[in-house]
Amino acid sequence: MKHLGTGIGWRPEIAAAVEGMPGIDWVEAVAENVCPGHLPESLVRLRERGVTVVPHGVSLGLGGADRPDEGKLADLAAAVEALGSPLVTEHIAFVRAGGALTASPRLEAGHLLPVPRTRDALDVLCENIRIAQDALPVPLAVENIAALIAWPGEEMTEGQFLYDLADRTGVRLLIDVANLHTNHVNRGEDPAKALDELPVEAIAYVHVAGGFEREGVWHDSHAHAVPPAVLAILSDLSSRVRPPGVLLERDENFPAPAELERELTAIRETVEKASISVVPAASDPVVPAVSEAPEPTEVPDEAVASAAASPAAERASGDALKASPSTDPARQRLALAQAALLSALVAGTPVPEGFDGTRLSVQARALAGKRADVVAKVAPELPEILAEAYRKAFVAYAHSHPMTGGYRRDALDFAEHLLLGGRLEDPDVRRRVSDWWLERSGPAPLSQHPAARLARATRRVLLRR
Repeated sequence: MKHLGTGIGWRPEIAAAVEGMPGIDWVEAVAENVCPGHLPESLVRLRERGVTVVPHGVSLGLGGADRPDEGKLADLAAAVEALGSPLVTEHIAFVRAGGALTASPRLEAGHLLPVPRTRDALDVLCENIRIAQDALPVPLAVENIAALIAWPGEEMTEGQFLYDLADRTGVRLLIDVANLHTNHVNRGEDPAKALDELPVEAIAYVHVAGGFEREGVWHDSHAHAVPPAVLAILSDLSSRVRPPGVLLERDENFPAPAELERELTAIRETVEKASISVVPAASDPVVPAVSEAPEPTEVPDEAVASAAASPAAERASGDALKASPSTDPARQRLALAQAALLSALVAGTPVPEGFDGTRLSVQARALAGKRADVVAKVAPELPEILAEAYRKAFVAYAHSHPMTGGYRRDALDFAEHLLLGGRLEDPDVRRRVSDWWLERSGPAPLSQHPAARLARATRRVLLRR
């Protein structure tokens, strides 16, 4: 695996600061924000200086019951090619549920949600990762996520789940030590035990980030300084194996560049100090100690064969698995479970049996708040027009109106909800929201066909009533 060094998450808000920071070996860019034909000039300049850029996907939903979307995989591959990246990363999470497998409306979480650590979920995830690996031009690494909630009836620990995943697919791991801390606070999981069980030799790189605790719940905000507890987990990991790369994530509430540089220095020093006595083991086989081996997992014959086969045979085995109907019952069971959970979180349906209702309420509020924040970025005119009323109005809307498309669609639906529901009493505010909705809800550029112009005029009249 390529040695990456010390990096930072590239965001447009800190692009200039990142370019001027000393000691930045590489950056990570959100893949969905990369347009291959129109790369940000800042990323182009960084690449020209020899800084590695890694695309980091957030919307593929590899842990979902559906097979990966071919269009999203093609977009990821295009981002890799445009950036000349040595690898690409995604998350072990589901982000949508419902649809054909459940004969129910498709729902979008707008957030990364945990998959149950069960054999069904592992079988589906392994198959989805094989599909993604076949479609991508570079190695794939997948990230453990932070979670506010725990699935009932889980059959494996996080370390065992990740070990089996890497063993069966050969996928690399992106270990987020901040997420290990989050799961320690929220789910009582020991980070040291997780590291004991992990195939640390499969690590592609490591994420470090900050968050905050409120009423006993840790929120992985990526908007606060990295706490000592997270650096302690980074030190523990680095004492076991020197990570090929370590990256600081910051998504909002950006501090001064000097503060980011201090955090990077602390991360770099933590790794260096802990790694002094570590012998590089990137080429060692991924074999845990006998006493720490995870419980045997029943897998299809094709997967067993591929674990010891050549890369070509492994791909052929993966193709056979994709074509086999043997995993369909597992997909259906997983689909029903994920749809029930997501519906409870975003549509107010009853809490599925075995879940902590209080914790689900916390997660539901967090999802609504994140939707409000992202829509405010996608459509900054709405909070500008609505001023202080924006967030309260959007959160109230979110609790009864699940997101069924992307954030742009969400912004349009929210504006339409305000207009058609008569919730805007100020005539000037109503006019401005109406004009905004009309400008963005149609095709771009606006069609001048008489029928289209008549439809726009009709909508304008109806909305202004």
